[in-house]
Amino acid sequence: MFNKLKQLKDLRSQAKKMQSALSGETITSEKNGVSITMDGNMSITSVVINPDLAKESMETAIKIAANDTIKKTQKLMAKKMQEMGGFPGMG
Repeated sequence: MFNKLKQLKDLRSQAKKMQSALSGETITSEKNGVSITMDGNMSITSVVINPDLAKESMETAIKIAANDTIKKTQKLMAKKMQEMGGFPGMG
């Protein structure tokens, strides 16, 4: 039982290290006049929209840029996790 608690504590500690490492990363995607920047913890830090875009184009561009930024962030997270040795006891 104590071994499981130690593993849980180690896992939590590693997760905090990973979160700290990712918080310093930024990912930006620009699509059709919309630029979205996200940190490594998947929080949007910046949105820049070309004011000349038509409303319909703007909505589509925001969706595309947001989804692209999320995918790039997820890839970065996976890469960082692999670099840090993954999480012990998982997978």
